[in-house]
Amino acid sequence: MDSSTLWLAIGFLGQSLFSARFIIQWLVSERRRTSVTPVAFWYFSLAGGVILLSYAIHRQDKVFIVGQAVGLLVYIRNLMLIMRPRTDGSSDTMPSPSADTSDD
Repeated sequence: MDSSTLWLAIGFLGQSLFSARFIIQWLVSERRRTSVTPVAFWYFSLAGGVILLSYAIHRQDKVFIVGQAVGLLVYIRNLMLIMRPRTDGSSDTMPSPSADTSDD
C-alpha cells in the first residue's frame, strides 16, 4: 500500500467515525423517544475530528484544518463538562421527560 492510498484510507476512517456519531445520536433518541446527545456522540466527534485533522494537515488544506481544529475544541470542552463532578446533587446530564402528558 503506497502513502497516498494509506492517507485516503485514514481520511475515510475519520469521516466514517465522524458520521457514525449522527447514527448513534439518532438511535439513542429513537430509543428514548426524545432528542438526546449521548456521551458517545462526543467521543466519536473527537475521534473522527482528530483523524480528519491529521488528514487535513497531510493534505495541507488550511480551510479543512481550521474547521477541524475549532471543532475539536468544542468536543473536548463538552467532554470536560460531562466529566466534571456535579455540585447540585443530580446525576442526570439532561432533565428526564415528564411523565405528565395532560394538556393542563
